[in-house]
Amino acid sequence: MTKLLVMSDLHVTPEGARIIGLDPLERLRATLDHAMSRHGDADLLVLCGDLAHRGDAESYARLAALLDPLPLPVVTMLGNHDRRGPFRAAFPGAPDAGGFVQSRRDAGDWRLIFLDSLDEGSAAGRLCDERLAWLDGALADPDGRRPLVFVHHPPADCGLPGMDAIRLAEGEALLDRLAPLGGHLVCGHVHRTASGSARGVPWAMLKSPCHQAPLDFETADSSLSIDEPPGYGVILLRPGRVVIHHEDVLAKGWTGPVGRD
Repeated sequence: MTKLLVMSDLHVTPEGARIIGLDPLERLRATLDHAMSRHGDADLLVLCGDLAHRGDAESYARLAALLDPLPLPVVTMLGNHDRRGPFRAAFPGAPDAGGFVQSRRDAGDWRLIFLDSLDEGSAAGRLCDERLAWLDGALADPDGRRPLVFVHHPPADCGLPGMDAIRLAEGEALLDRLAPLGGHLVCGHVHRTASGSARGVPWAMLKSPCHQAPLDFETADSSLSIDEPPGYGVILLRPGRVVIHHEDVLAKGWTGPVGRD
């Protein structure tokens, strides 16, 4: 079995800055402490974009310092709040696929693919021709492996008007590629826990370690945020199956108790 930890929408800020009164780095630290105390045997940590709230150098440096002591490999991805230049300055070892932060690795009979959907200057996501061509290469010659694709922006509507307006522009192109291969998708961006399927492709959406979006099916404002518990995902990969668990961190520094009812 392969175990992955997944967090999305970290939104780290410069020291002293807050989002709706919350300190994103402190919430992330509590979330990481919670995850490592329970899942220290994980094989990989995936950070699924929106690493820094303003894409600034100080925030990336703070994040890099927090991640450096972790005892497992970390995959860093980009979302619409990120900026490639400052990110690469803080994470010089990040993958470079023609200028984009994209990579792949195999885990058992799964091929893990990490996409860069950042379109700088826009809140919506893009997969340009170059990125789609790279994806085609990553999907080729799978040697019997099914694709598990991570991308910040959802490729299909989730029912929240504000977020649906800024989803992945090339969502149909992504789904068209994954449907015949039995692919599975993991995304973030919306700051809510949700799951579903589109064009026969199952997807799971992860909430933020910091702030969440209200479950509002009417409002077109994508900037609304609420203070709900932070959370992360635990993905278990076995031959022919994937299971995605969603774990809430109930309060800052919460580590227990765990007992019998």
